[in-house]
Amino acid sequence: MTPPEAPLDGNAAQESKPPAVSVCAPDTIVVLKERADFLRAARARRQGTASMMVQGRQRAPDEADGIRVGFTCSKKVGNAVARNRAKRRLREAARLVLPAHGRAGWDYVLIGRAEATASRPFEALQKDLRYALRRIHGES
Repeated sequence: MTPPEAPLDGNAAQESKPPAVSVCAPDTIVVLKERADFLRAARARRQGTASMMVQGRQRAPDEADGIRVGFTCSKKVGNAVARNRAKRRLREAARLVLPAHGRAGWDYVLIGRAEATASRPFEALQKDLRYALRRIHGES
């Protein structure tokens, strides 16, 4: 069965829609991938919440620009499926919260908690992240 918008000859038209991409602006939030960045964040400030641990550090002026964020979950969270689900939820919460509450020139690492990150209501997950950011930045 052919969908109604499919071309009759089987060739895609030039004006076809591009593939889905992240709605996050590419220059506002960068994802941490280097182990050294995670280790530097681990030695900095941290704030635990019911659903995650957040580590944050202010970078030196000569380091990268913008907000950088990393995500991790240990095997205590569960098998690969559970860890990936927890990280997906953390990524989405960071995408929604960090542009408004994060600070440029900071690195953040969000660490998932066993059972709590995957099962906590999403609104509460966002609230936890906002709370942790306020505490890391020294606000009440």
